[in-house]
Amino acid sequence: MKNNQQSAAFVVYLVLAGIFIAALVASNLIFQKFFYWNPFGWFRFELSVGILPYPITFLITDIISEIYGKKRANQVVITGIVASIFSMGILLVANAVPAIEASPVDDTLFKAVFGLSPLAVLASMLAYLFAQFIDIRIFHFWKEKTKGKHLWLRNNFSTFTSQFVDTFTVVGLLCTFEALPWSMFGSLVVSGFLFKVLIALLDTPLLYLFVHLLRKRFGLETGEEIRSWIN
Repeated sequence: MKNNQQSAAFVVYLVLAGIFIAALVASNLIFQKFFYWNPFGWFRFELSVGILPYPITFLITDIISEIYGKKRANQVVITGIVASIFSMGILLVANAVPAIEASPVDDTLFKAVFGLSPLAVLASMLAYLFAQFIDIRIFHFWKEKTKGKHLWLRNNFSTFTSQFVDTFTVVGLLCTFEALPWSMFGSLVVSGFLFKVLIALLDTPLLYLFVHLLRKRFGLETGEEIRSWIN
């Protein structure tokens, strides 16, 4: 791999990692708002807005897994978790600082939006970490079994499994820590999982597009990974 290609590969990796971290942190900040979506007319999805950035994170880890390998994908996941914990620490400090009378956002409003249970948020992030590692492991299992072929198979199989683990665990932990009522558990698990499955199917063409462009840019064969920089 030429030096200019190595430099470009590193920049692309940093951009993908930055988007991953931003999406993960945002999902943890906004998850308390819920909405419904009824695209088919016969099933009403009841979802947290925090679920909206989630498919982006799994798409990015699949791109990184395919182009840069398992090690780089795991590093991005760990970095994202560290960034999320750091952001939660900042929120705890911000919540503890009293607002002045002229503040457009008073203590009550700020706490209602950002005064999250630290244990609930930490538990949800750990569940997400577990799901991401499952996603990466299954992705590479099928990559080895298919000898780098059938990208759609490893993308969807890994995402379906990991998303079910993530949805079930996160909703369960949030109910356990009383961030959500148990009455919402069943509907949120079903809606969340089906929504993620639908998005995973829709993002498969995007995965193929990005992988094709990156392979062409860096001169990679099918199934080949970039291993020649920062090892």
